[in-house]
Parts: sequence; C-alpha cells; structure tokens
Amino acid sequence: MIDATSAGTGSTDEPDSTTPFALAREAAATIAERSGVEQHDIALVLGSGWGQAADLVGQTRAAFDQAEVPGFAAAAVAGHSGQVRSVDIADTGRRALVFGTRTHFYEGRGVRAVVHAVRTAAAAGCRAIVLTNGCGGLRPEWAPGTPVLISDHINLTATSPIEGANFVDLTDLYSSRLRETAREVDPGLGEGVYAQFRGPHYETPAEVRMAGVLGADLVGMSTTLEAIAAREAGLEVLGVSLVTNQAAGISETPLAHDEVVAAGRAAADRCGRLLADIVGRI
Repeated sequence: MIDATSAGTGSTDEPDSTTPFALAREAAATIAERSGVEQHDIALVLGSGWGQAADLVGQTRAAFDQAEVPGFAAAAVAGHSGQVRSVDIADTGRRALVFGTRTHFYEGRGVRAVVHAVRTAAAAGCRAIVLTNGCGGLRPEWAPGTPVLISDHINLTATSPIEGANFVDLTDLYSSRLRETAREVDPGLGEGVYAQFRGPHYETPAEVRMAGVLGADLVGMSTTLEAIAAREAGLEVLGVSLVTNQAAGISETPLAHDEVVAAGRAAADRCGRLLADIVGRI
C-alpha cells in the first residue's frame, strides 16, 4: 500500500488536520467501509465520454455518491457521474476504484481538491491510475470520437499540486509500459502531448496555435495536475484522451459543451470497451 503520509509532505510531524494526505486517508477509510474492501488495486478517473467504462470493466460490488466521502463534492459538470464505484475487474481477482467525475481547477476549490481523488486512490492501496478526459484535437486526422494515448503534457495552469521542496521527476510520467499495454489491445491507438488550460472558457484559435507551437496535440481543462500528484504518490499513470471536438481554429464551427457531451455519448461504447480491455491487462 502506498504510504500517503510521507508522499510529498516532507514531514510526518504535521498535525493531521493540516495535511491533504490525512484527508485522503480519511476518504480511503470511508471507501473501505462502504465497499467492504480494505484495498483496491487500480483507480480510474472518468472524464467526458468515458462513463460507460465503469459498467464494462467488471461487476460493480458497491456504489455511492462521492459527496458522501470526505473531501469530495458533487459532480459539477453536465455529463459526469457523481458516483464512486468499487468494481471487480473481470477474471482477475482485482478491484478497481472508479471515480465517475473529477474536480476541475476552474471550479475554484483549489488544487488540493483537484487532486484529492488521486491521493485517495493511493491511500486506498492502488498502484496504478488511468486518467481519462474529453478534449479538443489539433490534428485534423483525429475526428471526434477518436481515443488517443497521452505521451506527455504541458501544464498551462501556472500551478502544481506538490507543496514544499519536493522535486518530483516527471520524465516518464505517462508510463511507456502502460501505453504499450494499451496498444496490445488496440494497435491503432495514436498518442500525443496534452496541454491543460485553466478554463472554463474554451481556448481561442490563437491559444490553440500557441499550444501547437509548444508541441501540443490535444487541449483540455484537466488531467495534468492529477498526473503530477499521481507520480508524487508513486502511482503508475496511463492517460487517455477522447477527442470530442476539433480545437478552436482547427474546426470552422463554434465550440459548445453540449456537442462535447454528444460526441462522448456517441463514442461511449467503443471507449468503454477499450478501457475495460486495457484495465483487464494492467
């Protein structure tokens, strides 16, 4: 089990009430009580378009509103589920901890809230985490409904979840081993660099062009802060984006959230089965 007390605090002498890791331990204890399982093996954070994966990964043994778990709030984005599930991964004897939504940075609850699910997963015993999102694509060949592996990221939020002088190496943040496992399931999966903007407004065409110059292939409003916190906690990270729309300036039509949700629903079965097959192999 990951030692969430020492992961990134720099000290174990702080009063528990002042540390985000203590809150994560409290949340993990609540999840263990509600699920009847002391330890989970892998966590999934489901972004736009990925909700059906929870039904396909395996049999749900327990489900409850995440707002009932310390440190979590109700889902704030249309198209996201506010449930936490404990799922038996089919034919493996392992358990997945599935978060049906995430806290976005633009909600204004602070970076600790954004990465609370990741730290809770580590405190619950998970050794790997799959972070998914719906995003805008910069490559014209990636039509809406295309899943793409995240190979690296550009964090444009101007913040970090890591507190104090804790210098975490992010060289192989998005596990090359797990990306290879994903390609065993679907050899045709592309991969690219994901850039996170603060949101909640969509990016301007000029900002999308800037992201492309910096090396981004995908743009969105989540994931990078969670991935950093996951590495800090010792989790192996797989990132998968669903291109729900072409980014501003790539597409000739204006962007709208209801279209993002619709694209996610249209791709739900394919993405859910893909993710279920990947999780079964991890």
